Amino acid sequence: MIAAALDPGRVPSHVACVMDGNGRWAQSRGLPRTAGHRAGEEALFDVVEGALDIGVEWLTVYAFSTENWRRPADEVRFLLEFNEEILLRRRDELHERGVRIRFVGRRDRRVPRRLLNLMDDAIDITQHNRDMTLTIAFNYGGRAEIVDAVRAVVSSGISPDRITERTIARRLYDPEMPEPDLMIRTSGECRTSNFLLWELAYSELYFTDTAWPDFRRGDLFEAIRVFQERERRFGQVSPNGAGAAYNGDR
Repeated sequence: MIAAALDPGRVPSHVACVMDGNGRWAQSRGLPRTAGHRAGEEALFDVVEGALDIGVEWLTVYAFSTENWRRPADEVRFLLEFNEEILLRRRDELHERGVRIRFVGRRDRRVPRRLLNLMDDAIDITQHNRDMTLTIAFNYGGRAEIVDAVRAVVSSGISPDRITERTIARRLYDPEMPEPDLMIRTSGECRTSNFLLWELAYSELYFTDTAWPDFRRGDLFEAIRVFQERERRFGQVSPNGAGAAYNGDR
């Protein structure tokens, strides 16, 4: 699949990715699970380049979940150090490409201070870039995000009868982030796994058997091609009849 085959007027503004299958990809090749995570870095940045090329404005990736702390200690340690390495290696490259870097997730004591400092540096250095926003979900859980938003509502003293969806949405980790138009999950799993639970309410979901280390911009373009064939009604009845193509209207 090549970008030229896509309708440039119907490219999703926001694409979210569950980058799944790194460990299984490595184990199927007789490699340690950590080798899969390293291979996944190349996939991520090829997808970033592809997203930039076709005009995706927001790309959000699931890098480390609140549940990932339950993995073997050696793998958790590797993932923390690996994310530090990626920021050090790739931050300036992303900055030169006009990518704004953001993070969503809990900033609790389990996340090393050094990594938090690198995150803050990346945010500060790239904050004025506008070609694309790359949001990295780190120490992130969709339920945790909603809990934290509700806690913020309660602590603000708003009376229950004045709480609306907007009240909660404004207290999510990044209220500026638009809801994803398309969510992609790799490696054959067909679930959201606690990713952007609030934000995915009306997103189109795309599942592929391709493991994340093998995923490339062509796979991204194929997912977007399928997305462009879908009709998004947001609970309404389509005036064009069943099967009409997505026209970008909410």
